[in-house]
Amino acid sequence: MTESTIKLKSTAVYNNQNPTTDHLPLQAASFDIWDKKYRLKDKHGNNQEKNVTDTFARVAKALAAIESKNQKQWQKKFIWAMESGAYPAGRIISNAGAEKFKPATSTINCTVSGTIEDSMTGILSRVHQAGLTLKAGCGIGYEFSTLRPSGAYVAGAGATTSGPMSFMDIYDKMCFTVSSAGGRRGAQMGVFDISHPDVKEFILAKREDGRLRQFNLSLLISDDFINAVKNDQEWPLNFPLTQKEVQSDSIDLNDSNIVLFKSNHYSDEFIKSHNYILNKQGKIACKIYSTIPAQRLWDMIMSNTFDYAEPGFLLIDHANDMNNNWFCEQLRASNPCGEQILPPHGACLLGSINLVKFVQQPFSQQASFDWEKFREVTKVFTRMLDNVVEINGLPLEEQRLEIQNKRRHGMGYLGLGSALTMLKMPYNSPEAVAFTEEVSKVLAITGWQEALNLAKEKGPAPILQQSFIVDQAMLNKRPEMIKDGIKVGDSIKGSVLHAKYSRYMQRVAQEQPELVEQLAKVGARFTHHTSIAPTGTLALSLGNNVSNGIEPSFAHEYHRNIIREGKKSKESVAVSSYELLAFRQAINPEAEAYAIEGENKLPAYFTVSDTISPEEHVDIQAAAQYWIDSSISKTINIPTDFDYGNFKNIYLYAYDKGLKGCTTFRFNPEVHQGVLVKETDLEKVEYEFTLADGTIITAKGNEEIQYDDEVHTAANLHDALKEGYYGKL
Repeated sequence: MTESTIKLKSTAVYNNQNPTTDHLPLQAASFDIWDKKYRLKDKHGNNQEKNVTDTFARVAKALAAIESKNQKQWQKKFIWAMESGAYPAGRIISNAGAEKFKPATSTINCTVSGTIEDSMTGILSRVHQAGLTLKAGCGIGYEFSTLRPSGAYVAGAGATTSGPMSFMDIYDKMCFTVSSAGGRRGAQMGVFDISHPDVKEFILAKREDGRLRQFNLSLLISDDFINAVKNDQEWPLNFPLTQKEVQSDSIDLNDSNIVLFKSNHYSDEFIKSHNYILNKQGKIACKIYSTIPAQRLWDMIMSNTFDYAEPGFLLIDHANDMNNNWFCEQLRASNPCGEQILPPHGACLLGSINLVKFVQQPFSQQASFDWEKFREVTKVFTRMLDNVVEINGLPLEEQRLEIQNKRRHGMGYLGLGSALTMLKMPYNSPEAVAFTEEVSKVLAITGWQEALNLAKEKGPAPILQQSFIVDQAMLNKRPEMIKDGIKVGDSIKGSVLHAKYSRYMQRVAQEQPELVEQLAKVGARFTHHTSIAPTGTLALSLGNNVSNGIEPSFAHEYHRNIIREGKKSKESVAVSSYELLAFRQAINPEAEAYAIEGENKLPAYFTVSDTISPEEHVDIQAAAQYWIDSSISKTINIPTDFDYGNFKNIYLYAYDKGLKGCTTFRFNPEVHQGVLVKETDLEKVEYEFTLADGTIITAKGNEEIQYDDEVHTAANLHDALKEGYYGKL
């Protein structure tokens, strides 16, 4: 469906024929977050910027300085783009042009660790690198299933290993200790292969109070595992064998009850250094430690996700199949929120466009989206983000080489839910799905047009100028290359492998064949252009609490739990959704978020997250994912009393719809509060605290309590105590 065929539903006629949301004042919470996180200050806390306009000017000047000519012109264009809703990610907003006060910080949000080697030196060297990365303000992800399972024999130590989970605890404590730049707690993602013998321990890890709380957790889910679940098969838990193990334990590699040969995702160097075994087909020999019914393992995952909101899913085979750099990298981990699935030492910059800025005459019969302006902002923003590569500030040489070689972008949008409401489209409607697909498509194709223009002006990404020797594995992945006469041993330019043979760019070619033909010839300025981040802080601050990323609004009046530098519990801040404030300004000043009848009740198109079914959440994500070349961070929020039977197969639905990842969240006060909380939910929960003299007091979740010279809500204090920020309960 094209933009010209998207019809806007009219559900009411208002007297105001030209409602406007221009100059909607920032909420106090929005101003406060800008002040605390993005406003430039000196080491004494003295403000260096008077307002958001000054912040935009600083960032624009820093990015325009990369241009070889017309710097003043580009600075003005970059300011215009930001004022029009193009928001570089938080690390860029905070750190670009701030070298005088923050010389050792990065403008990059997303990184992935180098592969963790299965040795003490390998493990601890990555801890050191991760500490430097977090200190620079970057988030980081790791795969821990490269480490042998607990109980496995370590010949050098003459003892058995404690397994990957114990080493994850070291990374967790490191992250807790390191003060991440910009007053943020460190952000980490730990991923784990679904076939690893310790996978059950990984799934259940966060049931222990205070454990791995500096991590988000996700499973690497393979196509084989999904098929095993669907076909009710046994699932082998396995780990690679070494030559020494085969010899010392007299293992018969032909015994399929003990040994499984499976697809290899390790680099040649990693295989050699660990002395792993490959057969003639390139498959890796793995020892089968045990088997488990795939459906039983699935139920363990889903029940834990239902109660504890983790682990999430990374559908890693699909991510690799759709990777634009399929010919030169293997994806095995993601950044902390999952929107960037990256190779070892991978890094990616982010930025998001605020969609509400393009809604004209909101809430009226004439409500429309300004596609022409959206395209122009996307073009300018693409150039802005490309310039960030030159001021990346990454602490490790490997990271800098990775981003300079591939110049990955992650441009997305925020405010989708708010914009749909202002266009009078319920989030869970066919019209909303069509709009989401179209806005993602326009974002993507405009970006690739600029990738060509910038490559002609400044040169393509270096990786695309290189030539690659074709091997059998490449032909197995892309049999169409054989039809084109390409054979093993041929040398093919990276730009051709990227533009002509990546599955994603083949989609673009269906819409713009001449563009892709030119990209194959010239090369693109960057290998990736789009991803959709959660944008929580940007949406609240610069966006005046528009809906996060691709999400609907959580509610229209609620509380956000915000991390404060130096404060042990999260701070609960009352906020209203952007669309509610806009509706009050443009249509009805007395509109009420929770009114169920009368003139002040909101129209039916004001949808919120927990009124949308899990499948409807996935439908929106799938509509966007088709045109997003990286991944999407999205959370399916469901009510506390949601039926587990209607929940447990949502990840199978996500797999069938072509997603690369999926996460869910159910408000479960016994476990955690979450970032977004409704007052009505907090009022229903009572927490019990035992004082030093043995006295027991109770308080509702939204009641305030003074403890350790700080004021907390009872809910957030309970979480802080339970998670160990004051010691254990």
